[in-house]
Amino acid sequence: MEKLKFLETMTINEFKSQKEVKAIEVKQNPHTGKCFFVYGCETGAVSDKFINGEITNPVISQVCSPDTGDMFYMLHQKGEGDCMTLATL
Repeated sequence: MEKLKFLETMTINEFKSQKEVKAIEVKQNPHTGKCFFVYGCETGAVSDKFINGEITNPVISQVCSPDTGDMFYMLHQKGEGDCMTLATL
């Protein structure tokens, strides 16, 4: 599997405002152990680092899988992805 392509990254508040939702719920599939998030009637992926408590500065990105072309939203640690964050101004 190739690395995901990060298309757009936003803060949690920016995402909630854009999607017009008041809350985002992170849930865990009891059968697979994988986490996902729910916003309104939609779902998104959650980085595996979430379950280990490694997400201290969460953001949501629209990502694309180079293998399938599928686009989806993923909750992950800020700076995780194609580029490292050097500064926040």
